[in-house]
Amino acid sequence: MCDVCPGGHGIGGGRGAFWQLMAAQLTIAHVDTESGFSGGQVQVFLLMEGLARAGVRNVLFCRPGSVEEQRARELSIAVRTVSMRGDWQLSAISGLARGFRAEDVDLVHLHTGRANWLGGWAARRAGKPAITTRRMDRPIRSNLWTRKLYGDLVQRAAAISPAVAQLLREGGVPRSRIVTLCSAVDPQAMAATRSRHDVRCELGAEPGDLVLLGLARMTRRKGFDVLLQSLAELHSAGSLPPWRCWLGGDGEVLDALRRQAGELGLEQRVSFLGQRDDAPDLLGAADVFVMPSRAEGLGIAGLEAMAAGLPLIASRVGGLADAVSHDETGLLVPPGDPAALAEALARVLTDDGLRGRLGAAGPAWVAARFSPQVMVDGYLSLYREVLAAPR
Repeated sequence: MCDVCPGGHGIGGGRGAFWQLMAAQLTIAHVDTESGFSGGQVQVFLLMEGLARAGVRNVLFCRPGSVEEQRARELSIAVRTVSMRGDWQLSAISGLARGFRAEDVDLVHLHTGRANWLGGWAARRAGKPAITTRRMDRPIRSNLWTRKLYGDLVQRAAAISPAVAQLLREGGVPRSRIVTLCSAVDPQAMAATRSRHDVRCELGAEPGDLVLLGLARMTRRKGFDVLLQSLAELHSAGSLPPWRCWLGGDGEVLDALRRQAGELGLEQRVSFLGQRDDAPDLLGAADVFVMPSRAEGLGIAGLEAMAAGLPLIASRVGGLADAVSHDETGLLVPPGDPAALAEALARVLTDDGLRGRLGAAGPAWVAARFSPQVMVDGYLSLYREVLAAPR
């Protein structure tokens, strides 16, 4: 489970009148250097929208022409564009620093690796405190650059899961500088717009079929090759209720997965849906969600599935190991183990009561630990803690 701030840093979720008054006095600069819009940017906007409801003034610093710029303007979020194409772009550091001063920001929140360097140096030049959110689950090198970034340029590093926090510690980041603030799932964004019947008919599911669903970018780290091996074992077993599997997403291993499915004789069982923008509809039409990942920072797709009331079968890796309550909201299996995954799949497919119990527990579990309000309250407390500390 993701504690809002493990380790006694004093971060909590006060919501009284004094808290609201203090929040209303804050101006936060958010720096994001991506040109596209994926899971990290969804989290940035969830945070800014929640902070705005608490009275915080947000200013987004992003690349000109980015999807973020367009979204911010549509939502009437203050936005400043700065060219941020390289990690050592001096003009970007100068432009950010000028913007921080002009907007009279209280604190700078950095949201990407490149933002750490450009925004971290700019915040120092402008005399502003800075924090960073670490979303990636890659190991961190213990070197001079890490010590400079996490020891000098930023005052706190917020990890999106206990697993990411552990990687920060292993990379030499001082424990006192690390907090765990989990990413959030917006239940309203998960509401289906089409009926379960219509989606299943469109995608060829028979009324009695149990549908397994996987949604992710098709990369090796997502482990769908392991899933296909597991499905081949199920196919050969032959003593299961009728089932089929939908895999949605695009990526560099998609063609290889299609070939693998053909070689395993799964053409009639597995459908590759390609890139989809209707995840809530797919979740509403499926019966089980599968995440056979080899690595995950947190596993937002799994949180979304639990929020939608689907039982989840996932690898015990990274943030998933904490985000899923084994045998309560889902089943956790060792990564890269087709036999263990096949056993868990068979268990869920053959036990109606288990599917119902796991699915029913998911929405409340996610709401209590991964709601936007929990995330916003945690960051508000972190901002205040950093601003109150001597620099």
